[in-house]
Amino acid sequence: MEIGVYTFADVSLDPDGVGPAQRLREVVEEIALADEVGLDVFGVGEHHRRDYASSAPAVILAAGAERSSRIRLTSAVSVLSSDDPVRVFQQFSTLDLLSDGRAEIMAGRGSFVESFPLFGYDLGDYDALFTEKLDLLLAVRAHERVTWSGRHRPALDDQPVYPRPVQDPLPAAAVRRSPSTGIRTIVKAGEPGGCGSGSPWAAARPPWSAPARSASRSRSRSSVGSRSGSRPWWRCTGRRRPGPDTGTCR
Repeated sequence: MEIGVYTFADVSLDPDGVGPAQRLREVVEEIALADEVGLDVFGVGEHHRRDYASSAPAVILAAGAERSSRIRLTSAVSVLSSDDPVRVFQQFSTLDLLSDGRAEIMAGRGSFVESFPLFGYDLGDYDALFTEKLDLLLAVRAHERVTWSGRHRPALDDQPVYPRPVQDPLPAAAVRRSPSTGIRTIVKAGEPGGCGSGSPWAAARPPWSAPARSASRSRSRSSVGSRSGSRPWWRCTGRRRPGPDTGTCR
């Protein structure tokens, strides 16, 4: 079991409240504090809204990498559907090099969809975009030179992708939603072509689960970053399998 925190770098819409510059400095301080107190992982989510300052998680995490030495640094999530998988890989490979092998990618479709019109994508392609772009992300993660083609991005013909990360492969996970219950689980990316529930990494207590919300309320006065919007996070490690549609490990 690993314990950490994640944030969207929430900012105040009040002119006298916490603005984006102050909030981003606070997030870097929170990463340093989380590392100091022994938490395992710090995640920064991606949003493109006025009330969040986290449109570039890899940049924020890179600043935190310089203030920490042990804690793992991950997106939570990177909205892969509206991004370029090659650039996502390059950004997190760079973070991995700066942090001496502590970077991770958590890829998602995006529960907020402001990035789709911003970057020129059709919401009608919501699922197809994620499936295709995850395939490309896993291809560049696995191979230094990539040949690939799809519907939503120009093809690659034996193109090299640099820099390569310290970790081989760079840890990558994808948020998966159960079609029957709507519950989200986090599964480790497997071989190029997709993710599966049989993968050896899963969320033990997703931050949106009832136990996590209860724990968040009970710790609201003392948890790292609770004053400014960071949230507690649990996850399983080792060779575990997610239970069927439960979001828990067994």
